[in-house]
Amino acid sequence: MRVAHPHCAGIDVHKKNMTVCVFVDQDHGSQPVYHKRTFATHTEGIQELMIWFQEHQVTEVGMEATGVYWKPVWNALEGKYGLHLCNPEHIRAIPGSKTDLRDGTRIADLLAYGKLPESFIPPRWQRELRDLTRMRTKLKQEAARASNRIGKVLEDAQIKLGNVASKILGVSGRLMLNALIKGETDEKVLSDMAKGQLKKKKVELRQALRGGVQEHHRFQLQLLLQHINEIEEKIFQLDLRIAKYLEPYEEIVQRLDAIPGVDRIAAAIILAEIGPTVESWEEARKLACWACMCPGNRISANKRQSGRMRKGNRWLRAAFCQMAWASTRKKGSYFKTQFRRLAGRRGKKRAVMAVAHTLLIIVYHLLRHPGLTYRELGEDYFDKRDAEHTAASLVKRLRKLGYEVSVTRKAA
Repeated sequence: MRVAHPHCAGIDVHKKNMTVCVFVDQDHGSQPVYHKRTFATHTEGIQELMIWFQEHQVTEVGMEATGVYWKPVWNALEGKYGLHLCNPEHIRAIPGSKTDLRDGTRIADLLAYGKLPESFIPPRWQRELRDLTRMRTKLKQEAARASNRIGKVLEDAQIKLGNVASKILGVSGRLMLNALIKGETDEKVLSDMAKGQLKKKKVELRQALRGGVQEHHRFQLQLLLQHINEIEEKIFQLDLRIAKYLEPYEEIVQRLDAIPGVDRIAAAIILAEIGPTVESWEEARKLACWACMCPGNRISANKRQSGRMRKGNRWLRAAFCQMAWASTRKKGSYFKTQFRRLAGRRGKKRAVMAVAHTLLIIVYHLLRHPGLTYRELGEDYFDKRDAEHTAASLVKRLRKLGYEVSVTRKAA
């Protein structure tokens, strides 16, 4: 087997230390020489590692993606060596022969012979944008949890605001909650705080706001509302920071924003997780495979086994599922019809994943071709695609119901 990198190293990174193995092929084909050492993961240890690499003329470095512990090592070595990151699941050791030294040696061997399965690592600005979008997602989830806790406190106080208002934390809901915290108990006064469409439901509001709010409930509501306000302020700051990263790619964001279900935040997540270009993937199906948003492929003894999707980038999958749900609710949208066609016989979850897969393919082509823009096919696309078959199917259904039907094509 030909050696691709005669001077390379494999690193098995842990929290406190890292085990390193240097592969040196001096005579190009003879038995390689291995040098093994353990270094600390703090800054001084990484500097010692780089000096050791210079002594052995290391040019390529491979490592496993172990939690977040690989990131400081990667950041320190980036730009100085050819870096290769791999998923630990893809190079799992044989049971019974796993040690830290053997892990580093195995990584070095695979890298030396060009067999190391590499992970996609974006440039630094994109990794920073990833941190911001993922933090924003976490904060939104925390705000949703706090909102649910407010609902539980209101239920305990016999306040049924959630039965009338679609959003407890809407404009009207916040006014009523602040009044409850201040000690207001008159349901008429509370119901008069309704805004917008909620004004039409004042009778239902008076019934829902007649409860038994105690000091204990007011204390909890005050803490939860303060917590939500703090989270919303952090999200606002994140949105401003994310907007600065999107400024150089405003043209891409606008083209992505034209897709049903995709807004600027979704476009930011796409740029953070995939990037402004798709050069790392030769075709759309490879991007779908990398994102694990396509059926799994598992065949043994010529028998197709489970086609369940693999676990991939959970941030990207969650974002595309949200985009898919939003696109299925847009009137006149192709995605709405696609979802309905599949949901009846495959279920809603499989149908929404199919829509998410379609969105991913569209995003791939928009990023692949800079001048391309999204064009809506319309909710009648499937009917027009094969009009004769659609007409024959409808005639057949009417005849089953006992009608005599004749169809004549309308003149152009």
